Amino acid sequence: MRPLLDTYGTALAGAGLVLFFALFAPNFATPGNLLIVLKETSFLAILGIGFTLALVTGELDLSFADLTSLAAVVTGALVHGGAPVALAVAAGLGTGLAGGLVNGAAVTLLDVPSLIATLGTAAIARGLGFLITQGVAFVGRWPTAFTGLARGTVAGVPNLVLWLILAGGASLFLLKCTPTGARMTATGEAAEPARLAGIKTGHMRRLGLALAGLAAGATAVLLAASLSSAAPNMAGDYFLYAIAATLLGMTMFEPGRANVPGTLLAALVLKVLGNGLVLLGIEYYWQDIVLGTLIIASVAVRKIRMEIR
Repeated sequence: MRPLLDTYGTALAGAGLVLFFALFAPNFATPGNLLIVLKETSFLAILGIGFTLALVTGELDLSFADLTSLAAVVTGALVHGGAPVALAVAAGLGTGLAGGLVNGAAVTLLDVPSLIATLGTAAIARGLGFLITQGVAFVGRWPTAFTGLARGTVAGVPNLVLWLILAGGASLFLLKCTPTGARMTATGEAAEPARLAGIKTGHMRRLGLALAGLAAGATAVLLAASLSSAAPNMAGDYFLYAIAATLLGMTMFEPGRANVPGTLLAALVLKVLGNGLVLLGIEYYWQDIVLGTLIIASVAVRKIRMEIR
């Protein structure tokens, strides 16, 4: 039972949480509420995937939330100004990717620790967001060709869920089925042996941070399309949640390692938890208390497992 609990214990706890809320939280199990949970999970999970890909290469990206807000502002400014939807989407994705590339260059070429480099990028992105908007959000009746990216459906399945499946599937394929993914993993787990084996570890670290930036840009486009608005701090609430999803995901499937399936399921568990607490009438600040507890507990569990091994 121990290997089973080590690998799937957190997932089983998440299933128990769903059952608890289904029994005791009013309207939790209704199709409409479950659909809301899935949609909200999409934003968090895509950001979590980006953070996971950076962490796989041994780097921390603490700029993703501010990059998301900046990319959303750039996208919103173009849509609000009547620019073609394709240009606005490309600009949002490009903004996130550019931020990731800046992080990668600072870490690998300037030898700045990723913790410091990404905090600096976050501050720059935050300032640029307020500079562009002057503190006023872009809001309007935007073209359905743009809002449909997040609000539409295909064969009854919400587009947000489809984008999440695409992001999760592509990331899992990259890490598990390609030589590049193997090199990224080797770089994160043992950088010096990987370098001596001929892997260009600098390239892998830059790739991980670039993909994290691209995930931020994609989330920005979907957020702006879903809300028909763009503000310079609109993704701030996702910062700790995305980190928590990655850390909590490291306690299941591949214990001790950042992994995409774990991040996806952890994001769902966190959104289920938040939704269930609201439906039970629990005060909002308890969500922050529970979130902080989960972050500490997930890191502690990972450390204990590594010591046991």
